[in-house]
Amino acid sequence: MLTFKIDQTDKLTNARAGVITTDHGQIQTPIFMPVGTQASVKAVHLHELKDDIKAQIILGNTYHLYLRPGLETLAKAGGLHKFNGFDRPMLTDSGGFQVFSLSGIRKITNEGVEFRSHIDGSKHFFSPERVMDIERIIGADIMMAFDECPPGTSDYDYAKQSLKLTESWLDRCIKRFNETEPHYGYHQALFPIVQGCTYRDLRAKAAENIAAKGAEGNAIGGLAVGEPTDVMYEMIEVVNAILPKDKPRYLMGVGTPQNILEGIERGIDMFDCVMPTRNGRNAMLFTRHGTMNLRNKKWEMDFEPIDPEGTSYVDTTYSKAYLHHLFKAQELLAMQIATIHNLAFYLWLVGEARQHIIAGDFAVWKANMVEELGRRL
Repeated sequence: MLTFKIDQTDKLTNARAGVITTDHGQIQTPIFMPVGTQASVKAVHLHELKDDIKAQIILGNTYHLYLRPGLETLAKAGGLHKFNGFDRPMLTDSGGFQVFSLSGIRKITNEGVEFRSHIDGSKHFFSPERVMDIERIIGADIMMAFDECPPGTSDYDYAKQSLKLTESWLDRCIKRFNETEPHYGYHQALFPIVQGCTYRDLRAKAAENIAAKGAEGNAIGGLAVGEPTDVMYEMIEVVNAILPKDKPRYLMGVGTPQNILEGIERGIDMFDCVMPTRNGRNAMLFTRHGTMNLRNKKWEMDFEPIDPEGTSYVDTTYSKAYLHHLFKAQELLAMQIATIHNLAFYLWLVGEARQHIIAGDFAVWKANMVEELGRRL
C-alpha cells in the first residue's frame, strides 16, 4: 500500500512535512514533480534528472502516452518505468485535461469522451473504465481518476453539471480499479480529483464526497485555469479543511514558485507544473532572488554564475553571459542548461520549505521568500 507519514506540522500555518512511501521508493514532502509528458522530461537526461535535479517522482500523461508510443509498446517494455529507465516513483494524470482542451474535436457524454488525436486525426474514446485500464498498462505508482476539467470562467450551472459528471465517473473509476490488478507486480494507488470550479459550495461538496471514498491520496484539479490567484487560494482552503489530513494532497498543474509556497502554507503536499521546463526553454530562469530573462542584453557581460549562492551544479558551472550567448545563438544546450537549472531550483525550493517546517520557522521564511521570488531581475 501507499503510505503517508507526517513528520512535522507547522505551528502557525497548515504546512506539513511528510513522507510518502511507494514500492518504487520514498518521497519527502512537500514535493514538486517534474513533468515528463511523453515519457521524457524535455531536454533532460535521466542521470541529470536523478543526480542533479534530484527528482524523487515524475509525472507522465495518459493521453500522450496512449497515443505515442502506445499501449502495446509500453506493455511489452514492462511499463513506463522500464521503458524510460526511471526507477523512482511515477504518477500519471488521467488525460482528462488534455482531452477537454481539444474542445473543437471532442464530444462529451455520460459514458465518456470521444475525441480525435491531435497527431493524425484518428478517433478514440476514453471512458472511466478505459482510462483505468490504460493507466494500469502504463504502470505508474499513482493513478489519477478520470474527470472533466471545466474552464475557470464556467458559470455555476455548467460547473454543477460538470461536477456531477466527474463524481459519477469517479465511482466507475473506483469500481474498475478495484476489479483489476497491477500488471507489473507492484502496488498502484488511485487518487480522486476534487473539481467544482470557483464555487465554494461545489468544492466543499466534491471534497466531502471524495473524503468519504477513503482513497490513499487525493488531488485538487481545475485551478490555475484562468481564475484570480486569491480565488485559487480560497478554493484550496475550502477543500483542505475537508480532505483527510492523514492522506497526501496533490494540487494539479500549479504553478509559480510563489503559488507553490502559498499552497504549502495551506496544506498541499504535492505539485506539478510545466512552468520550469517550458519557461526554461524560453530563457526565463527562476532563482531565489527572482526571475531573469537570459535573452536580455543586460546579461551579455555578466560573468557571474546564474545563481551565485547555488541551487544546482549548473549555477556554478555556467555564467549568465555564456547562457545569454547560447540563447542568442539558438544553441540547444541553452534549453538544456536552463531547464536543469529551473527544475533544480524548484526541487531546492520545496526541500527548503520542508526543512523550515521541521525547524519551526516556515511562516517567517516563506514570507521573505515570496517577496524575493516576485522580483524581475
